[in-house]
Amino acid sequence: MSIKHGLLALLEREPMYGYQLRSEFDATTGSTWPLNVGQVYTTLARLERDGLVTPGEEDAEGRVRYSITDAGREELAGWFGTPVVNSDRPRDELAIKLALAVTVPGIDVAAVIQQQRASTIVAMQDLTRLKATGEGDLSWSLVLESMRFQYDAEIRWLDHCETSLARAVRERDAATTDTTTGTTTKKAGARR
Repeated sequence: MSIKHGLLALLEREPMYGYQLRSEFDATTGSTWPLNVGQVYTTLARLERDGLVTPGEEDAEGRVRYSITDAGREELAGWFGTPVVNSDRPRDELAIKLALAVTVPGIDVAAVIQQQRASTIVAMQDLTRLKATGEGDLSWSLVLESMRFQYDAEIRWLDHCETSLARAVRERDAATTDTTTGTTTKKAGARR
């Protein structure tokens, strides 16, 4: 999700100050994507430059309340009407890490997988405990459930990686090279 569209969505509800936007963003997303106030004001400046928001007059405390413009509403409607595709998402660091781990000599890939699985299970349990508290509104609940499903999928993918690794090790061990003839032979009983 882009911060730009998140702020536009919040401003569609009502005009807000920068600090209000940050608080509402955190409340709506369950603080799953920490947003600092500097990001808010930098994004607001870009949105204003692009004609998507307009600042109001400063109040007595020097705060400016921002409002969404018609162009901002069009941008927001376009965002809501466009599916998120994989190319819009950040790189999957875990997939890259495991892909590299299998190519680097001396790395215990099984240990890397186990360590990640343990960490993911703990994170999933934390989310389950949060859900059990029953706090939050529908938007918070949807974000929480999305994260739980992602963790569940990650655990299943790690299981798949572990199975694939074990199969590759078995196949590698089953094939031996005869150093005198340079031919590859299968050990008795080895399956490929």
